[in-house]
Amino acid sequence: MRRDVLFVGNRLILNEPFERYVVRSIKEKLSAIDSISYFEESDKGLFLHLEQLLKIESKLVIITTKSTFTIIGKLLSTVTADNQVLKDNMLIPSRASILENGSYLLTHHSSEINVLLAHEGKTLPPVLIDDESKSGWIHVFNEELSSVSALLEPLAQNFDVKLELSELVEGWVKVKITARKHGNMAQFIASAKGLLHHKVIAASNIAAYIIEKLSKHEKKISFAESCSGGSLAYFFTSQNGASSVYEGSLITYDNILKANWLAVEEESLETHGAVSADVVNQMSEGALNVSYAAFALAISGIAGPTGGSETKPVGTVYISARSQNSVHTERFAFEGDRNYIQEQSVLMAVKMLLNIDRELFFS
Repeated sequence: MRRDVLFVGNRLILNEPFERYVVRSIKEKLSAIDSISYFEESDKGLFLHLEQLLKIESKLVIITTKSTFTIIGKLLSTVTADNQVLKDNMLIPSRASILENGSYLLTHHSSEINVLLAHEGKTLPPVLIDDESKSGWIHVFNEELSSVSALLEPLAQNFDVKLELSELVEGWVKVKITARKHGNMAQFIASAKGLLHHKVIAASNIAAYIIEKLSKHEKKISFAESCSGGSLAYFFTSQNGASSVYEGSLITYDNILKANWLAVEEESLETHGAVSADVVNQMSEGALNVSYAAFALAISGIAGPTGGSETKPVGTVYISARSQNSVHTERFAFEGDRNYIQEQSVLMAVKMLLNIDRELFFS
């Protein structure tokens, strides 16, 4: 069964923060989204697109504005050979089975259509579609994609589940598990954790998982960021409960702040440069020293598109992960545009955090 999302209305297309909020809300109810489409109010291709989607088994969420809500109702009534009726001061297809606070659910053959009337700056009406798909997630660390596939595929066959794999960064493979008709996802996950001891985390959201683990053990984290510009902090603070474990972050682009805020030695900055193992090592030490945290992460690099050199090209990033009794600092060569390099830096830093205390995070 497909899962599709349609945004209908110019205002929705222009408002990217609101659009991201809507997609997050939908993902909380659907296990996955197969496609997201955008249509302006006067787009003549909308009717044909709706007609094609409803010919296949699907779960369809349509986000509308005040001006497009009625238009969608008319189009759905035409496609489903229905007529519109007035309910709660809204014109909606008569076969709509559930109506709740600006959201209605319509069933057509094997498809479910959920239409939501969205207002920018306001809470989204409830997503009424429930996804009964038997899907789960695990994350495998410190293994290559090919080896993860080779190790887990035989297990997948034994427990009748389907696997989809993607390598987020080197040594971090995200695995989506979908149970087939007689599949046993719980047994598959248990066997995978047994096979890959201290390498598997069964969670859909790694940031939320880390927050839960740190909170349970009453430990905290702090960061020192340069080229990532606060992206590492956002990775965690975008999650509920972050305040219980997150001490704070120092974003030090300028060398003066690296020296004054993090106590990075000026000699190290002059001799090795801000993008170096020596400096990022001192950054993580400084972040730990100015906080009450048990763990600190530091990132310094060249995200581009300019600023690179022959010895330190764009994509060169140093990351340091530190606990009270251990430290690991490493150089990486990421590729892509500025934002993708920043995002890879964050993911690699998170992976290094997990590895700095494997007993805590993988138990």
